[in-house]
Amino acid sequence: MKTDIDIRSHSHFSFDLWLTLIKSHPEFKAKRVELFSSFFEVDQPMDKVAKAVKYYDDLCNTINEVIGGNVDTFEIYLLILGSLNVDLKQLDQEKLNRFYQKSEDLFLEYKPVVIFENLHEFFEEIRSQGKTISILSNTGFIKGRTMRKFLMNENLDQYIDFHVYSDETNCSKPSPQIFREVKSLIKNQEVDLHRILHIGDNPVADYKGAKDFGFNAHLLKHPIL
Repeated sequence: MKTDIDIRSHSHFSFDLWLTLIKSHPEFKAKRVELFSSFFEVDQPMDKVAKAVKYYDDLCNTINEVIGGNVDTFEIYLLILGSLNVDLKQLDQEKLNRFYQKSEDLFLEYKPVVIFENLHEFFEEIRSQGKTISILSNTGFIKGRTMRKFLMNENLDQYIDFHVYSDETNCSKPSPQIFREVKSLIKNQEVDLHRILHIGDNPVADYKGAKDFGFNAHLLKHPIL
């Protein structure tokens, strides 16, 4: 994919993940619904479970963007299960942890598809010019620790100086707090804000959030997703 991302004019490149660099494996979400239903013994039709999962995934993502905080993955599970009439009193942290591990295994089996063409070459080009790279991603069902594993498996982690995930910072884009976290982790603390470029697909969370903080921003639009 050809982009007009200006490498020369910037010193640091912050990348969103979902629908910027990657998208879900076409079978993953359906497999996750099946796992969710069987693991928690949900006594509801599969299509109803799928609708509940999508509804609360979208809702919590919106809440994170509006409030600037982070709804925890396990809180999302409980909201879904409560809406499906599962007795939440039968659950505990250990069971939720076990489900997350199974979900992570499934995610790494049905791994995301890289949609940013020639991504390794693009990262190589940035690094060859002495510039630095980071990941800045809001998380929901998939925690930052799992995204790190995926990026390591794809040999992409070698190019990335640091990662910032909403579940680890307890704040989400477009909150200025999470962009401040990016700035604080850049090795060259003297770099001007406008020489930090954030690249993402979301006009509010990525583009406006970065611009409002003082970063430069690039809104990425993929022709086909």
